[in-house]
Amino acid sequence: MTGNTEKREIIIIGGGIIGCTSAYFLTRHPSYDPSKHKITLLEASKIAGGASGKAGGLLALWAYPSNIVPLSYKLHAELAADHGGESRWGYRRIHCGQLSAKGRVLDQEKAQEGKPSNGESVSLGKRDKAALGKLTVAGLPKDLDWVAAESAKSYYEMGTPDNTAQVHPYQFTTSMAELAEEKGAKIILGFVSNIERSGGAVKSVTYQDKETSVTHTIPATDVIISAGPWTRSVYPPAPISAMRAHSVTIKSKTAISAYALFTEISLPPNFGRTDTFVKSKRLHSKEVTPEIYARPGDEVYACGEGDTLVPLPKTTADVETDQSRCQDIIGYVSSISDELRDGEVTARQACYLPNVQAASGGPLIGETGVKGLLIAAGHTCWGIQNGPGTGKLISEFVFDGKAKSANIGSLDPRRIL
Repeated sequence: MTGNTEKREIIIIGGGIIGCTSAYFLTRHPSYDPSKHKITLLEASKIAGGASGKAGGLLALWAYPSNIVPLSYKLHAELAADHGGESRWGYRRIHCGQLSAKGRVLDQEKAQEGKPSNGESVSLGKRDKAALGKLTVAGLPKDLDWVAAESAKSYYEMGTPDNTAQVHPYQFTTSMAELAEEKGAKIILGFVSNIERSGGAVKSVTYQDKETSVTHTIPATDVIISAGPWTRSVYPPAPISAMRAHSVTIKSKTAISAYALFTEISLPPNFGRTDTFVKSKRLHSKEVTPEIYARPGDEVYACGEGDTLVPLPKTTADVETDQSRCQDIIGYVSSISDELRDGEVTARQACYLPNVQAASGGPLIGETGVKGLLIAAGHTCWGIQNGPGTGKLISEFVFDGKAKSANIGSLDPRRIL
């Protein structure tokens, strides 16, 4: 790496959470000098267009890998305090639990359409004494009252507001990009086609402008590849694979307490046999495991299991959403919650998560063996949680020549490249 007193051309490839937090922390590093250090973030489609805008946004001290989680969790709290994260990107401390429940077949027509039931729903009286008694037997906290009493079987606490929090991923990622721009980083929408080298070091990056389709080549002293599941298309040696995940968001008409739920829902024998849930001709298993995250403003995010049926497309703008998979998720969560059944479905979406194809897992953070070329990718489902920590470490690699805030030798890309 060149000295900090010299001019630097720092290029970040990928406008997801890792790229945006890297840009943020580079512009906040003590050695950063905007008169000498140029930071350019290249994003093929849109900022937070992939998983960074469509994830759940769960933060936890019990996440993995353990060598960067404490740093990143702490930075999340500091960022929220410094930049009004509570109102700007929905940062808040929450409860988290494992819920075992029995699904119900109720008002399926409404659940299929994702619309209010026009008065045809049957009130389950969740807040009467009998219902509250059932919730108590199941071990549910008193304020987790948006799970149907006759559905709840058992509840196990996984996290508390002392070690669990959340953000709205799209709002957080775009805010990091905006804050980096305020300090001098430049964001360009363009598809990277090549990283040129000379003498064992990075030399330049070539990209095609998204708006004009004109090809440009810009000089580089430092290149950070943070393209998530697209990392291999930029740097083929990277052992990063992609898995598609579907999710929905639902706006509740009534208050939803701050809980993240990992569920195990047993479906009734006749669930989905006469409705649109089986239009895809997939047979439902007897047990499904959607994750359900309550968000500020009584919005709920729910996601289902991943799949590898559709290959990774060229950009986030080309991701295909399987509407039947989204409908499955709506049906599953509606089967255990009146609030979700009667809420308004505000988004049906899909994204791809990056995984490291190696026994050691991921993510990969650090040097590649090519001077000036760094990788920060393969963060699996914990990308939002570990974004700030990764961005902080990348800023140290660039300006200090090594990671200083955490011991991440086990995440060194050179071990498996």
